[in-house]
Amino acid sequence: MDQTCSHLRYILITPARNEEAFIEKTIESVIHQTAPPLKWVIVDDGSTDRTRDIVNRYLARYSWIEVVQVTQRRDRSFAAKVLAFNAGYDKVKGLDYDIVGNLDADLSFDSDYCEFLLSKFREDDTLGVAGTVFKEDGYSSERHSFEGHNHVAGGCQLFRRRCFEEIGGFIPNEAGGVDWIAVTTARMKGWKTESFREKWFFHHRHLGTAERGVLSSSFSYGEKDYYLGGHPLWEVFRVAYRITKQPYIIDGIALGLGFCWAFLRRTPRPVCRDLVAFHRQEQMFKLRAILKSLVTFRQIDKFHLERN
Repeated sequence: MDQTCSHLRYILITPARNEEAFIEKTIESVIHQTAPPLKWVIVDDGSTDRTRDIVNRYLARYSWIEVVQVTQRRDRSFAAKVLAFNAGYDKVKGLDYDIVGNLDADLSFDSDYCEFLLSKFREDDTLGVAGTVFKEDGYSSERHSFEGHNHVAGGCQLFRRRCFEEIGGFIPNEAGGVDWIAVTTARMKGWKTESFREKWFFHHRHLGTAERGVLSSSFSYGEKDYYLGGHPLWEVFRVAYRITKQPYIIDGIALGLGFCWAFLRRTPRPVCRDLVAFHRQEQMFKLRAILKSLVTFRQIDKFHLERN
């Protein structure tokens, strides 16, 4: 282990429901980390497949892995995921650690992935939440996402313990956005959040498609953009951007329809007004920066055309 981050102790919590197709990839990634966790709690959230059996094979060899069984349920909701996470969190509250990580059960990453993120926390005391970009088949959040460097994807989020306690942990919300709410609240409270580009994790299931298709997922993301307080002008540009990406046009339209549908229904927002105002302020700042860069690029391009 790199001695630069050896004094930072971290724990991981993984809610897992019917993940037999992917969870072994995640387990193999974690057990081969150059900086292993103090404790890793895997919460079997009512799985009806072989998820628990796969995890059990590793328990005897790795004493720092623990399984928590949650009562069987039918739905796969975001609120249920938070309840599962909290069941795992209860198991580590008595431990002495510095960093708490939320890790999905369908990821894989390099052996020095966690050590890299720990080093970032050591270098910057103001860093509250850290993660990396991610890849899927045909997708990279670094190249295709409309979000900036301060957005930390929910698949793997590491929180400084003091930050996590200040924001009140994850807030249960049936419709989703629990990861986003946590990270944005951290920034609103003055913490730095960053998604680093030097490393990445691979997400083996396409984002948001656990039990639905791609277009249904895009429609749902549009609804989420509304009820999390997204600015309408930002959404217009986001839809325009998504129209240019595969599957061309229809994905962007599904996103826009979801936003409009939530607007027409006046879907209740699970976030406070202060967070909505903070979120919109950030969006307008990023939008101005994007438009400024586009104007600058066009001016440079025009200059070269005229010179040639």
